[in-house]
Amino acid sequence: MKKFLCIALALVLTLGMVAAFAACSKDKGSEQTTVATENQKVKVVDIELSQEEYAFGVNKDDADLLKKTNDLIKELKSNGKFDEICDHYFGNGTPTEVMSAEEDSSKDQLLVATNAAFEPFEFKKGEAYLGIDMEIAKLLADSLGKELVIKNMKFEAVITSVQQGKADIAMAGLTVTPERAKQVNFSDSYYNAAQKLVVKGDDTTFDACKTKEDVEAILAKYDASTVIGGQNGTTGQSYVEGSEDFGFAGVKATWKGYDNASLAIQDLINGNVNLVIIDSAPADAVTKAMNATA
Repeated sequence: MKKFLCIALALVLTLGMVAAFAACSKDKGSEQTTVATENQKVKVVDIELSQEEYAFGVNKDDADLLKKTNDLIKELKSNGKFDEICDHYFGNGTPTEVMSAEEDSSKDQLLVATNAAFEPFEFKKGEAYLGIDMEIAKLLADSLGKELVIKNMKFEAVITSVQQGKADIAMAGLTVTPERAKQVNFSDSYYNAAQKLVVKGDDTTFDACKTKEDVEAILAKYDASTVIGGQNGTTGQSYVEGSEDFGFAGVKATWKGYDNASLAIQDLINGNVNLVIIDSAPADAVTKAMNATA
C-alpha cells in the first residue's frame, strides 16, 4: 500500500476515538440497518459477504515464535486483556501509542511486518503506531524480552517479507487462506472478520436487502461498466475477481485497487468508482470519519 493522501490520513487518524462498534470478539448481525441521513457522504451496507479469521503470520523456520505467539493469544483471551485492547478502538477506551525502534542487527529485536493503513488494526499518528495488532505486537515483544521494530510496507509485501526472512512476524489484519499458509505458519485465530459494501450516502440500491443472497443477486447483474474499489491484495479483491481459496465465484464488475481503504472510499465520494468492498471494521471506521467532515 502507498502512503495516505494528506486529507485521507487526517480523516482516518480520529477514528479510534469515535468508533462505537460491536464487541471485538463477537460477530455482528447480518441485517441491513443503514439508512441515509442528511449530509451523509457514504454508508456501509451492514450485511456480511464473507466469514473470515484473522491471524498472525510467522516465518516457517521459527516454531518457537509461533508457539509463544499462540501462548500470548491464549493468555490475552483468557485474562480479558484482548477485550480491553478492543475497547480502545470499539468502545470507550483510549488507544495506546506504540513506538518502533530502529532496526539494528546487533540488538535482540522482534521485526513486525505491517501496513499501517488498516484502522483499527494498524495505523499511525505522527511517529506512533496504534491499533489492535500494534498493541499486541508490543505485548509480544515485551513477553519475549525483545525490542520492537515495526516495518511499515505495502500490504501485499507483508507476507513475502516474513517468508523471505526480512521480518519475523506479519501482523496486518491478515485473513487466513490456504495460499498464504504455503508462505507462512499462521498463529491461532484472534479475530472474526467479514467483507462489506460501502456505497454513497444517497445510494438506495441495497437498502431493501436483508441477506447476503439479496446483495449478491444485485451484484450479479453488474457488468464490466460497474467499477468496484477496494484495497489491493485483500479479501475484497478476491471477492470481486474470484478465488478458489475463499470459494468466491467472482463478479463481472471491474476491480479498481487502492493502497488503503480510505483512498478507495474517497474515490467513491469523488464518483470514480460505483461501490467499495472492504473489511467491516475499516469500513465502519473510514465512513464514520468521512461523514464527520460532511
